Amino acid sequence: MKVILIQDVKALGKKGEIVEINDGYARNFVLPKKLGIEATAKNMNDLKLQKQNDAKVAAENLAEAKTMAEKLGKLTVNAKVKVGEGGKTFGSVSSKEIAEELEKQHGIKLDKKKIVVKDPIKNIGSYTVAVKLHPEVTGELKVKVEGM
Repeated sequence: MKVILIQDVKALGKKGEIVEINDGYARNFVLPKKLGIEATAKNMNDLKLQKQNDAKVAAENLAEAKTMAEKLGKLTVNAKVKVGEGGKTFGSVSSKEIAEELEKQHGIKLDKKKIVVKDPIKNIGSYTVAVKLHPEVTGELKVKVEGM
C-alpha cells in the first residue's frame, strides 16, 4: 500500500514522502496514529499543491531576508555604555542591547538571537556584527560604541 507520510516516522521516512509499506502495517499502525494518509489521487494532488505553496513561501522569505540584509548593511547603531579610566567599559555590549538600540533608533524590530556577536564588545569604537536573517542569508550591522 502506498502511503503519504504526514509526520516523520523513524523507520519509514520524512514528512511529505510517499512510501510503499505492508497493508497490515498501514491499517494497524500508520493510519490510526495519523502518521500518514493513503496515497489516493486526491491526496497526491493535495501534496503536490502543498509542496508548491511551501516552495513559494520559502522563496518569499529568502527575498525578504536579502532585502533586510541590504537595509541593515547601510545602518549604524549607536550604543552608549559607562566608561571608566582609560576608555575601558563596565561590562560589555550584548546582542540584547544592540537589538533594543536598533529598534529605538531605526524602528526595526529584530530578535536578539539573530544578532551574532563573536567577541564581547568591551571597548569604545566601531564594530561590525553579523545578523543571521535566514539559513542562507547573513547580513552585517555596524555598531558604534560611545562612552557616557
